[in-house]
Amino acid sequence: MNLRPEEISSIIKEQIKNYENKVELTDTGSVLKVGDGIASVYGLENAMAGELLEFPGEVYGMALNLEEDMVGAVMLGSDQGIKEGDIVKRTGNVVSVPVGEALVGRVVNALGQPIDGKGPINTDKFRPVESEATGIIARKSVHQPLETGIKAIDAMVPIGKGQRELVIGDRQTGKTSICIDAILNQKGKDVICIYVAIGQKRSTVAQLVSTLEKGGAMDYTIVVSASASESAPLQFLAPYAGTAMGEEFMFEGKHVLIVYDDLTKHAVAYREMSLLLKRPPGREAYPGDVFYLHSRLLERSAKLSDELGGGSITSLPIIETQGGDVSAYIPTNVISITDGQIYLEPELFYAGVRPAVNPGISVSRVGGSAQIKSMKKVAGPLKLLYSQYKELAAFAQFGSDLDEDTKKRLAQGERIVEVLKQGEHQPIDVQNQVMIIHAVTNDLLADIPVNNIQRFEKEMYEFINANYPEIGKKILESGDFTKELTNAINEFKKKFVIEA
Repeated sequence: MNLRPEEISSIIKEQIKNYENKVELTDTGSVLKVGDGIASVYGLENAMAGELLEFPGEVYGMALNLEEDMVGAVMLGSDQGIKEGDIVKRTGNVVSVPVGEALVGRVVNALGQPIDGKGPINTDKFRPVESEATGIIARKSVHQPLETGIKAIDAMVPIGKGQRELVIGDRQTGKTSICIDAILNQKGKDVICIYVAIGQKRSTVAQLVSTLEKGGAMDYTIVVSASASESAPLQFLAPYAGTAMGEEFMFEGKHVLIVYDDLTKHAVAYREMSLLLKRPPGREAYPGDVFYLHSRLLERSAKLSDELGGGSITSLPIIETQGGDVSAYIPTNVISITDGQIYLEPELFYAGVRPAVNPGISVSRVGGSAQIKSMKKVAGPLKLLYSQYKELAAFAQFGSDLDEDTKKRLAQGERIVEVLKQGEHQPIDVQNQVMIIHAVTNDLLADIPVNNIQRFEKEMYEFINANYPEIGKKILESGDFTKELTNAINEFKKKFVIEA
């Protein structure tokens, strides 16, 4: 085939026009020094804060310190095979984790990789671990209750969807148990739960997963674990990764409950990282931005406006105190970020009052907005009566000649304490909680001995729900149940057998 010269020139012109420069410029750097999970990398002028960096042998790091001619990176894996002079590449992406329905029911690490031996997670959706919190305009005030199934909390320190309620207390006072009960109580309530374990033993996390499986809660729960044996950067990332997973559901209009267990260990992991990165230490050797560390995490919990689907993230951060010192650095930081706190007191715990909620220091800044009408009605007098009992009990131990009114109040207070006791992993439906709180605040249990109260409570639920199911419905719907409930309780009292 013979081509004319002008045809040849037009073909050449077309090829020149469509010619693409295939040469790609990749921004690389070289390792200056590495150790303790920290790498100093020379070069990488255009690296972003929080960017994922690729080291040799498919090991990744995260850029944190951006200096003039050097980048300080933390390793998201072992730094064993990495040596001085190794080439480091930018990936162009900030650290992200997989998100979506495929994660529900799974146990993953801080990078969203499965660690439960159930195979890969099939999702093509990713979210950056760090993202900006939702703005004020996009939010709505907290108005829907998120019931924990624990009488002492749902009545006196209620939690609403989109709230951040701190669980604080010394070690071994039942902080994790309260949060696990809250997760178990979401069964059938269309709430996705995320449990973030930071710096815990693997055996503890395995035990916890088994408790959730027994209670049928793993069907709607994701467990993110950065155990004590893992590096500080992974422990630092875990709560942000869990929040990113929750945000995916929140923006789909769903409700999410996140437990951060616990943020004291999270701050310690961040301190370790910061000191190794040569950042200046501040109070108690924590870096100056440790407040920002937790505020940017907890600000992402929100109740979205109806225009954005009305989804929410409710968070229960846990803080471990030492010797009940709630005025230490990290506890005061987190108290000032959250919308209230549940304080668990060791003295109450050891005295057999469990959950050991101290109603004096515990507070919910959302209050009655996070309660159904009926609960608001019966719980109003409860906190006052409980506090009065505490004062009277302290005063009464010094004197024996008490007047009738004081004796009556002390007797009622003892019954309130007994009613608020609750076994571990035994959440109670809100309508049943209203029944027993109504009974104790209206002094209907005055003639029931204290050692019979718990049996009375259990049998009363069975009696009323079997014979008067409409009372439970009224409690949930209208809040107009007082007369019928009082009559039903009095009827049951006649049948109840008191044991010595």
